[in-house]
Amino acid sequence: MPKQEAPISQLQDYLPLGTYEPVLIYLRQFKVHLTVARERKSILGDYRHRTHHANHRISVNGNLNKYAFLITLLHELAHLLTFEQFGNKVMAHGREWKTIYGQLLHQFLQHKVFPPDIEKEIMASLHDPAASSCAEDGLLRVLRRYDPADSKFQLIEELVVNAVFRIDDGRVFQKGKKLRKRFRCTEIKTGRLYLFSPVYEVELLQSSLL
Repeated sequence: MPKQEAPISQLQDYLPLGTYEPVLIYLRQFKVHLTVARERKSILGDYRHRTHHANHRISVNGNLNKYAFLITLLHELAHLLTFEQFGNKVMAHGREWKTIYGQLLHQFLQHKVFPPDIEKEIMASLHDPAASSCAEDGLLRVLRRYDPADSKFQLIEELVVNAVFRIDDGRVFQKGKKLRKRFRCTEIKTGRLYLFSPVYEVELLQSSLL
């Protein structure tokens, strides 16, 4: 998994204005080894708790926009704080983690660093934060508004039915109809059916096979 360690002085380049110092307090207090990873479609961030031989380790995808980077970092810091308080005695995304993550989000909301649309989505989720950072559909949609305008990726839900698209591992699919919360899509090469989240990012190849 390609990663690069970001000098602590450069961390502010990845964060919204006014959040560097509050984040730095946590990183220094718990001696966090923070790395910035290249794009990973399956995860946005990762946490490994401290051991006798290593400090806490957190990685966050460096291609995220600043608001998504901060929210993902807070998600992983919540894992750290949960471990410090409960060890491995609680579920990874259980009630204890949700409470701590919600408290972190609330703390940074007080800094007024988020645009109104992102703040609104965070407020709506504070009662039960998602198990995956930025995974709540509404928040992810709003965060995408702050991605670079030249991004070649689109959400599954933005494509027309029968559109052909490619995912990050190179496989090509044709979009089908929506089944409850997910879209049924056919892998072109094998004919196998897969279900995709409506907010999964893909690269459009052509609008339709018809």
